[in-house]
Amino acid sequence: MKLKVKRLSTQAIVPRYAHKGDAGLDLCAAEAVSLAPGQSLLVRTGIAIELPLGTEAQIRPRSGLALKHGITVLNSPGTIDQGYRGEIGVILINHGRAVFQAEIGSRIAQMVIKPVAIVEVEEISRLSETPRGLGGFGSTGTEGEQS
Repeated sequence: MKLKVKRLSTQAIVPRYAHKGDAGLDLCAAEAVSLAPGQSLLVRTGIAIELPLGTEAQIRPRSGLALKHGITVLNSPGTIDQGYRGEIGVILINHGRAVFQAEIGSRIAQMVIKPVAIVEVEEISRLSETPRGLGGFGSTGTEGEQS
């Protein structure tokens, strides 16, 4: 399976896996940015992609940035649909206490390519019954709680 990548900027770095067997391709900033605590910003990567048919790209945070700096992807995971051909941008937010600087070429997120199930939508008047039923948030209790 191939991911086709087009550089839109001379500053762009083609995504790559850091290690054999990694799930995520590193995405790098194509611009220098400064993120103040509490600030969110769209960071350009300088690339556009052509995904294989039947796939999507998920943009996810990098664990090291989250742990060391409080930097994460705001709409995690961000979704890139198979037909999108525009520039990949990453919405970062600074949950840390200090200003975060990303330089051109800084690894800012990771991109995971996933298969997509396409469903046929059918409107119905009643859903089937299940043991869980309408139980939602907190319906299973907390660990160690007696029923």
